[in-house]
Amino acid sequence: MRYASSLQLRPVRLRHQSNFESVIAVGSRISQIVLALIAVVIALDYGEVILAPIFLGVCIGLMFSPLAGRIEKYGVPTWLSALVIMLSFMLLIVIISMGLSVPLAAWVDRAPDIWKSLTLQIADWKSLIESFQGVQKQMSDAMGQAAALTVKVDDSSAVQSVVSLGPKIVAELLIFLASIYFFVATRDRFRIAVLSMCFTRRMRWRFAHFFRDVEVLISRYLATITVINIGLGIATALALWAVGMPSPLLWGVLAILLNFVIYIGPALMTLILLSVSLAIHNTAFDILLAPGIYLALHAIESNFITHTVLGKTMTMNPFAVFLALAFWIWLWGPIGGFIAVPSLLILYALARNIIPNKA
Repeated sequence: MRYASSLQLRPVRLRHQSNFESVIAVGSRISQIVLALIAVVIALDYGEVILAPIFLGVCIGLMFSPLAGRIEKYGVPTWLSALVIMLSFMLLIVIISMGLSVPLAAWVDRAPDIWKSLTLQIADWKSLIESFQGVQKQMSDAMGQAAALTVKVDDSSAVQSVVSLGPKIVAELLIFLASIYFFVATRDRFRIAVLSMCFTRRMRWRFAHFFRDVEVLISRYLATITVINIGLGIATALALWAVGMPSPLLWGVLAILLNFVIYIGPALMTLILLSVSLAIHNTAFDILLAPGIYLALHAIESNFITHTVLGKTMTMNPFAVFLALAFWIWLWGPIGGFIAVPSLLILYALARNIIPNKA
């Protein structure tokens, strides 16, 4: 008994971490998170050819998921409803392509005349260009350079780019269509598989509401934007027809399609209208009329209509939307611009349902 009592353990006091050690520990955790985010961004960048069409297909699949659910209520199997959705989307692409082919072919036939008109317009700016070159020469002489800055264009690079981009575009289109089909066809099984991995009833409830909110938010957003873009396209076509702009239906359809890519799409549409007006008109008023009309309609749509309609259905921080657009456009270009807001909606649904609310 004496021997046992002598072996009693004494309580050990743990040394508290100093402020410096606490800062180091927090900094190491933050560094791990930052490195993980950088690795994700690099992986998304390198996997753009595969991941971008998959993400786009999932967004389109979420948009048409409510329609597929209504079809399946009549006893239609999931694979058939997914096939109907994919074929309907392909038919829509074919109809739009056929509708644009005739006016585009007409403008392609007029390309030599348009180029000649553009060269004449640029010739009028010759004096401005020569004055700029004179300033450039004076600056180069003052800096001690032997010659002014010159730009060389390799004609063969354009042909090589077209040849190399052809298979890439076809591959991305096939991946995009396959993503739509497989996502719509297996969305219920994927949801059940994720819920089966949840250990608690509370966690299953959270993930079930997360899937529901993602489908509702993204389908509502894309459907609303589609209706607004169609209205913008109709208004653009009618306004350009009223001022005598050739092929107003073509510009209306382009306004619908390009407006899905926020910021980049409207800027590209304005540049197209400006180039066409520059080629077919002579006065400054006529040249700026068509792009000015489109910019006015787009300003009304973006600042009043879209803001009012989406503000009633979903609340998102404008700065967060801007950051999402900037990040995804920088990462994946036009496709990133399309999926920027849906990705933000997914994060919003995740934060609202998955992250515990201590309040």
